[in-house]
Amino acid sequence: MAESSRITTRDGVRADARRNRERVLVAARAVFAEHGIDAPMATVARRAGVGVATLYRHFPTRDTLLRGAFAQQMETCGRALTEALAAPDPWQGFQQLVETVCALQREERGFPAAFLAAFPESMSEDAQPWQRAERDFATLVRRAQASGALRADFHPSDLTVVLLAHCGLVAALPDDGAASRRLVAYLLQSFRTDPANEPLPPPSALTVRSLPIATDSPRGRRPPRG
Repeated sequence: MAESSRITTRDGVRADARRNRERVLVAARAVFAEHGIDAPMATVARRAGVGVATLYRHFPTRDTLLRGAFAQQMETCGRALTEALAAPDPWQGFQQLVETVCALQREERGFPAAFLAAFPESMSEDAQPWQRAERDFATLVRRAQASGALRADFHPSDLTVVLLAHCGLVAALPDDGAASRRLVAYLLQSFRTDPANEPLPPPSALTVRSLPIATDSPRGRRPPRG
């Protein structure tokens, strides 16, 4: 059994090392979803059932762990941007890109913070992809504006505002997909030069009394229902 753990795969990685790496990635996504991306690395190691030294051997920094944990989601964002640029209708490409990124925020609870944190610009291997993505998105915005569909005063930085707003909603209501989809639809309509007034997605069941607001103030604490 000990010998089997030393078997290497075609890329030269030992099978046990690959299993450890995958356990760490699964644990990282769970821990970041529950405790945020600043959760202690030791917490990730414990969840994965490996030693801290093993975790750091695979992921020397928090940023490398973040990139590894959400690599698939980041690749999806990259493909969505490429497809948006290739779309015959720039507005449709813009709309699909926003919907795709927001869907990822909704489906993977740890991803919103990881996406918005980006990666350190001081590291050249990280800065280049982000700079290219920013240029591509700016190109998409110009095309959608030139088509007359996207309002002229939309700025590429407004996407960050959208993602922050949606991130807050997802964090407060992680299981309310209806609220997420409706907010995204409202925002997209507000970006149109001439709002199409298309039907919005079905509303959420959320009420003012059910707002998930936590407070330690006795005055602000709601009395128990029933």
